Amino acid sequence: MAVSTDIVATWRRPARVMRKLLEMGRREDRALVILLAACLVIFIAQWPRLSREAYFAVAGQAPLEAQMAITFFAMLMVWPLMAYGLAGLTHLIARLFGGRGSWYSSRLALFWALLASSPAWLFHGLVAGFIGPGPALSIAGVILLVAFLTIWTLCLVEAERAAEAEVAA
Repeated sequence: MAVSTDIVATWRRPARVMRKLLEMGRREDRALVILLAACLVIFIAQWPRLSREAYFAVAGQAPLEAQMAITFFAMLMVWPLMAYGLAGLTHLIARLFGGRGSWYSSRLALFWALLASSPAWLFHGLVAGFIGPGPALSIAGVILLVAFLTIWTLCLVEAERAAEAEVAA
């Protein structure tokens, strides 16, 4: 299936899509591409907000090009490193609660949740750019947070459960 089809399917049945991704086998290159694609979409989602901030900038504030370069560096260099660390931490926490997944399955669950929640990231970026700070942006932020955490939790549970079945077999 296409990635866009899998993203839509994840919003309906995240565990099923996660199981399918895990059944494809352990491929670190696939996990890294998923993470980088998610970070790229999240970077693109920041463009309307950055444009708005540059338009309403006060004297002395960095120009749009500088803000975009800084955001690009943060999203495609720093966030991936933080994502690997967070995935490792959640794997250790899952083990405390009886999870038997692998480091890879934990990474894939987080990386896929980031990419699958990309429609919410894009929506949040549009609200930040066109409406700006206020109740609408707060609501969009809550929608983004709930969507991401729900998808991530359900994918992580499936990743830990699916690995249990592999160990038992």
